[in-house]
Amino acid sequence: MTKSELIEALAKAEGITLKAAEIAVNVTFQSMEEALVRSDRLEIRGFGSFKVKDYDGYKGRNPKTGHLIEVESKKLPFFKVGKELKERVNGVEAAEVRMRSK
Repeated sequence: MTKSELIEALAKAEGITLKAAEIAVNVTFQSMEEALVRSDRLEIRGFGSFKVKDYDGYKGRNPKTGHLIEVESKKLPFFKVGKELKERVNGVEAAEVRMRSK
């Protein structure tokens, strides 16, 4: 699903204009991005969580030339899928999910 398809689905589901749906989607993604830039953890229950992981620098090798290179440390966003989404993707029925959580 693309961002445009998400906007169209939101507009259709809520009976709002495409422009209003676009604003809602953009605000949502901008808020998520800002939280990750601040290194905040972002959790969407039933879907998953995002956090920023720090990776140390290391010495690597250029595969073309074989020369040693210094790879700088970096931060990357990391997504961990939620249990409910994982089960739905793997074909577990919603009723079975509810029964197991009780």
